Amino acid sequence: MEPLVNRRSLLAFAAAVPLVSALPRTGLAQTAQGRTFVLVHGAFHGGWCWSRVAEILRSNGHRVFTPTFTGVGERAHLMNPDIDLDTFIRDVSAVIESEELDDVVLVGHSFGGYVVSGVADRMADRIASLVYLDGPMGTNGKSVLDEAPDDVRQARLAAAIDVGGTKAVAPPSSTAFGLSKPEDVAWVDRRMTPMPLKAYQTPLILKGAPGGDLPKRFIRCTTPALPNIEPSARYARENGWAYAELATGHDAMVSMPSEVAAMLTAS
Repeated sequence: MEPLVNRRSLLAFAAAVPLVSALPRTGLAQTAQGRTFVLVHGAFHGGWCWSRVAEILRSNGHRVFTPTFTGVGERAHLMNPDIDLDTFIRDVSAVIESEELDDVVLVGHSFGGYVVSGVADRMADRIASLVYLDGPMGTNGKSVLDEAPDDVRQARLAAAIDVGGTKAVAPPSSTAFGLSKPEDVAWVDRRMTPMPLKAYQTPLILKGAPGGDLPKRFIRCTTPALPNIEPSARYARENGWAYAELATGHDAMVSMPSEVAAMLTAS
């Protein structure tokens, strides 16, 4: 009886093969066509702030990485006086290098705009395109505080605190980033951590214009619009970047994750 059972099993398997082959390969196709995203957070945040957008992108077959800067978020225990803007640029570059990523869609939100400009300047060969989500792209030789309006600069300096011997900036309420839903405000407020002050004071060093010759897109958050982002939005428009707007506040990845994900995957 044993040979008969095996033969029947083989016949059944053979009959099923054409049926399996004929099934739609949607999942495989999405994976094959998927892009690689590296999503870079802004001040006081961490990779956690991208969780809603990342879930949507991954469900559509894309690879997504959400690095967190040294000294903030789940890496707040690494806070130290040596952390500067270059540290953050190296944090993100290290993820791209260690994960052996290529053709990366590199996305920077808010303060993260300076970081992705620095990353792209150092490893343009790994980057497919840049997206600035309501984030300044920075200027060679200037720090974040150098380019900030007076009121923003003074607010950051006034919020300086001591964190275990490191000068840092205490986070504001997330309502300052345009969030209004109580559940969103509570979620972001309890996760934000202080930012190393030195990161605001370090000049961004670039070999050329921000983003170089890479394809670039700027997404402006308009409801409410942060005035200090407007110079960067204007620069993007005047220099022929792809440009779009979202009718939501600064933390769009929290308030409008579906719309942000759709804009990131738009060709």
